Amino acid sequence: MRIITFLFTTLFFSLQAQSQTDDVICKDLDFLVAKEQQAQQGLVNFRSNPLTDGYDLKYHRLEWQVDPTQNYIKGSITSYFEPTVAGFQQLNFDLNATLNVNDVLYHGNPVSFILMGNDMLQINLPGVIPAGQLDSLTVAYEGVPDSGGFGSFEQTTHNGDPIIWTLSEPYGAKDWWPCKQDLNDKIDSIDVFVTTPQAYRVGSNGVLVSETQSGTDKVYHWKHRHPIPAYLIAIAVTNYSVYSDYVPVPGGDPIEVLNYVFPENLANAQSSTPNLIPIMQFYNDKFGLYPFADEKYGHAQFGWGGGMEHQTMTFLVGFGTSLMAHELAHQWFGDKVTCGSWEDIWLNEGFATYLDGLTNEFLGSPEAWYNWKAGRISSITSQPGGSVWVDDTTSVNRIFNSRLSYSKGAMLLNMLRWTVGDDNFFQALNNYEDAAGIAYGYAKTANLQFYFESLSGIDLTSFFNDWFYGQGYPSYQISAVADGYDLALSVGQTTSHPSVDFFEMPIPVKVSGEGQDTILRLDHTFSGQTFMVTLPFKASAVEFDPDLWLISKDNTVDFTLTGTAEAGQVAVDVYPNPANEVVHIAAPMPVKRMEIRNSAGTAVKTLLPVSSSFEANVQDLPGGAYLVVCYFENGMQGVKLLGKL
Repeated sequence: MRIITFLFTTLFFSLQAQSQTDDVICKDLDFLVAKEQQAQQGLVNFRSNPLTDGYDLKYHRLEWQVDPTQNYIKGSITSYFEPTVAGFQQLNFDLNATLNVNDVLYHGNPVSFILMGNDMLQINLPGVIPAGQLDSLTVAYEGVPDSGGFGSFEQTTHNGDPIIWTLSEPYGAKDWWPCKQDLNDKIDSIDVFVTTPQAYRVGSNGVLVSETQSGTDKVYHWKHRHPIPAYLIAIAVTNYSVYSDYVPVPGGDPIEVLNYVFPENLANAQSSTPNLIPIMQFYNDKFGLYPFADEKYGHAQFGWGGGMEHQTMTFLVGFGTSLMAHELAHQWFGDKVTCGSWEDIWLNEGFATYLDGLTNEFLGSPEAWYNWKAGRISSITSQPGGSVWVDDTTSVNRIFNSRLSYSKGAMLLNMLRWTVGDDNFFQALNNYEDAAGIAYGYAKTANLQFYFESLSGIDLTSFFNDWFYGQGYPSYQISAVADGYDLALSVGQTTSHPSVDFFEMPIPVKVSGEGQDTILRLDHTFSGQTFMVTLPFKASAVEFDPDLWLISKDNTVDFTLTGTAEAGQVAVDVYPNPANEVVHIAAPMPVKRMEIRNSAGTAVKTLLPVSSSFEANVQDLPGGAYLVVCYFENGMQGVKLLGKL
């Protein structure tokens, strides 16, 4: 199909209202609600503490002792940091007050500390550390972690075998280790050492460097040399079976996909995980090489209803293709580029949802792609309100909202793609994710908007105001009149929520006839706007957004076919057409009455000429599309399309 762009003309709009609720994807709703009921209010209300803003974390050496049969952790965390402010003499970590801090060592010597009831570990240094000077200290602690939110630290079983796994997103890292829990300071690199009984294996971030026997225990050493936020650091410990898949890379080394799976699910996993190979190849092609290709990608099975994109090793409950595709997508959008605020969680979840959808378009079938979009739109429009922007970051349920952060965030990207075009869309995404300060760092929606505007040259302020901050969706009312090769369309719009009175964006309209079709791209800037189009064929059908580019619902199309081919009609000539001041009407017989009707069908001008040739002054009519209807003595009619400049 060809895509044609057209300009605009006339007026009018209306609106409707209502509210929103929640449900959750990839973070299972029922499980989430139960966890929310258990979680301490302090966890849900946690925010980045300004006391942790005065330093930049460079490195963590994370040493833990765990036994999957016991809900307990003992650890020693060595942190390298650089002060970013003058007069730095106190370092603060986030740490749940239910844990016990045994000591804090600075240059091998104990220093004073206080673990406060607000989950803040305050460490007093013996002197001022100058800004920019690298230094370090070690915190030794132990205890029973408090598991809230999505399950921060869980000790449970699978098939009767014990397992420990962690999931710290969004606010749970502090429940099991002293950290800087924010969205502005990624740790440059980490080493993870986990000591556990030798019957078990440990999965974690990065590359497995060694497995060392230590009495009846084993020490697993994982090394990760890419920036990582605290919430993406994770461990999983149980009697895993292990195998690898490999993703070919043209001109390079294959990427290992390391799979840690429950023994009872090994056969199923081995038949399922190879489905990820073409998906990673597709992502590599569209979004650049897997961001951690020098280390690995992997899966660790765990006992929670969904998946979590821990950097370089996703934790997931099973091996469905869609879940694996979603979590893999996070390695680009969520891990390489991490949302800089929970208000912007769609930069993680909406992106991963859309990339999963794209596998239907590029690796699946047209039907699968259409059905995927239809499902997202149905979910979004099931309620009249709700924004992609998270208006309540105190609620984990609102942050990870399936309808808004996932589905509406994904379809926002689909509409952005329609707005700027395919080439601009994929190139702008590459520019965004590779930009200095964003790659392996944090981003907010304004950063994404900047790169799309810079490449496309389109001002997207209204787009993001309407679709990111605004709530609801539009409904379109299309009135189309065809006269030979000419087509007039009037496009009305109502909105489902009063936060947006009009969604301004290009809209797709498909026109078919005489065995041909085309997609009209109409720059819709106000309700009631009319468009005049000359086609290379005579139209016989009009369809709104057949490829589901837009979020919309309850759209209507009213198509009228005019012209002398219809029985009982007389040929009428109208010129000039379009007209500005005066239009001339010529008919083969005297006209008894002439009406000029607007796109709503209302007569806005009536003449009684009793002549076959006459003039009508149209100077007072607004620009747009009109019908000239002539009535003759014998009851016949003549209808002609008129454009008013």
